[in-house]
Amino acid sequence: MTIYHRIVFFLFIIAAPSAFAAKNVSVTSPDKNIVFRLEAGQDGLVYRVSYKGKVLIDNSRLSISFKNGGEFGKNVTLGKPVFQKMEETYDLIIGRSSHVHSLSNDVMIPLTEAGGLKRQLNIEIRIFNDGAAFRYVMPAKAGWDKVEITDETDQFNFTGDPIALTLFRENYTTSHEGLYDRLPVSKIKPDTLMDMPALFEYANGVYMAITEANLLDYAGMYLIKHNGVVQSALSPLPHQKELKVIATLPHNSPWRVMMISDRAGAFIESNILTNLSEPCRIKDLGWIKPGKTTFPWWNGNVSPDTSWAPGNNYDFNMYYTNFCAKYGLGYHTVVEYGLHEWYVNDGEGFQPGPHADPSKAVPGLDMQQLCDSAKKIGVGIRVWVHFYALYPKLDETFAQYEKWGIKGLMCDFMDRDDQEMVNMQTEILEKAAQHHLHIQFHGAYKPTGTARTYPNEFTREGTLNYENDKWNTIVTPDADVNIAFTRLLAGSTDYHLGGFRAANLKTFKQHYTAPMVLGTRCHMLGMYVVLENEQGMVCDYPDAYIGQQGFEFLQQVPLTWDETKVLNAKVSDYVTVARRKGDEWYIGTISNNTAHDIKTSLSFLPAGNYIAEIYSDAPDAGTTPDHLVKVIRQVTNQSVIDTKLVAGGGQVMRVYKAK
Repeated sequence: MTIYHRIVFFLFIIAAPSAFAAKNVSVTSPDKNIVFRLEAGQDGLVYRVSYKGKVLIDNSRLSISFKNGGEFGKNVTLGKPVFQKMEETYDLIIGRSSHVHSLSNDVMIPLTEAGGLKRQLNIEIRIFNDGAAFRYVMPAKAGWDKVEITDETDQFNFTGDPIALTLFRENYTTSHEGLYDRLPVSKIKPDTLMDMPALFEYANGVYMAITEANLLDYAGMYLIKHNGVVQSALSPLPHQKELKVIATLPHNSPWRVMMISDRAGAFIESNILTNLSEPCRIKDLGWIKPGKTTFPWWNGNVSPDTSWAPGNNYDFNMYYTNFCAKYGLGYHTVVEYGLHEWYVNDGEGFQPGPHADPSKAVPGLDMQQLCDSAKKIGVGIRVWVHFYALYPKLDETFAQYEKWGIKGLMCDFMDRDDQEMVNMQTEILEKAAQHHLHIQFHGAYKPTGTARTYPNEFTREGTLNYENDKWNTIVTPDADVNIAFTRLLAGSTDYHLGGFRAANLKTFKQHYTAPMVLGTRCHMLGMYVVLENEQGMVCDYPDAYIGQQGFEFLQQVPLTWDETKVLNAKVSDYVTVARRKGDEWYIGTISNNTAHDIKTSLSFLPAGNYIAEIYSDAPDAGTTPDHLVKVIRQVTNQSVIDTKLVAGGGQVMRVYKAK
């Protein structure tokens, strides 16, 4: 059962509202390292953020504009700030920690226009030890019960010229799949969309990542550099460019989040996005069971030479289901065969036709029989479905899935994050919960911490991933490492893991069926620990795993975690992530396309004796990437493990108490 508990301490309320006209208000992190200062003057609302005495974001304007009355923020006065010390304890099913204790300092600042319509809204600022966040809080007032937001242009005026690691996008219609660029902020192209999270590395060794939290009933946010300053940009509602958000008051914007640390890997550990998100809205949680799944589309629907015909039928899907049962995988996903979906559809190329119906299986596939047979051997059945086939028939389709016994689905091809799409995805999650269905969003925007609110969302894509190995060579170990410092910061990351035919840049060949993957076998194993993914795929075909080195690690590695620590991190080079489940630790390291020789300290372990099962790149893994070496040794918290990584390499460990 998810537990939510909040304790709020009112520290003080500053007295006279008039005393704060054109004055500033500051709030600090509990450890005093981060300071956020807001002031209102003739030029509008301006804020500044500093860390350990150094200014990171210098005078930057906050601005939100409405269709009725235009920009809010040019000539406003500050009202009476209300300061709070906030302490929360809550549990997560989906996340990097199962039990979270959060401390922050918060201030709510009323704002009033000095002239014109004299509109009123609030700015809320909340500061944690690992970051700062702010949002617009729009109360209902007489004569102002609805808003139409045309812009929100919040500036991030970086001091110095930090190095950005960012994903450029051509427009707001995007699956968020691409390669990240690493360049100084001064070299960023003007007025070009940047996806979030984006990472910024200062010359003094401080890091900032910018993203958003609690995206509900609002437009998704991007970054652009306009007139030399990085600022926010909102995704417009469909078929027009002016309106970004239409809402009934009271209403809040999402939180605009600046993660801040002098440790490159700190943001992978952070729970700041779930701290800023709404508590769980699902009352019955007993049916929510994250687990690994097959995904035969990735491997090209490979099947053995048998007496039954492969296809969209019972026998083919039971072949994969029986594999799941024998080797401890929780789910089999029914997708397609011969480039036709498992459900009735008269469209082409997986696009919905006029008579597409995801509540009806194609002739020859008895979905009730399949679900019943899978249930008897302890395996759940999931399905893939196109969003635009599903959404028009949402209620009847989910009712049918529950009747069959389907446990969840991948919903694909949204490619938008405007307010309308955000709300449709929320509706899908709410109705899925009513029918005990988990959701995996594909072709979707980044997470924003709302898996705390709707923990039946197991994962989402929003990133370039190994599906591309079927037709190109762009998903390299370099790209994998960059994902760890950008997209991973937002949360669960669907990546199509599990390819067991490792190759390097010289040996890789494109195969739509039985594709290869770039990087070593140990790099692939490491991705299961480095990435957070509560719906982890084992997407190769059964015979690719049986008897292969490292498959036992895929069977053992959990998908949900009690604790996360980053042990080694160098942006764009390598990262080591340790995740705890109960008394066991799983430690994964991945490298870019350069060899590295690093040390992994186990000093984080409690005192005692442990057994470490260590999978490392074999000496010849540079030329034969599938080769690995497994050793078992006794360790303590004084142990330091040699982590020798070939180009595109990796290492994993399973560490548990010695008997």
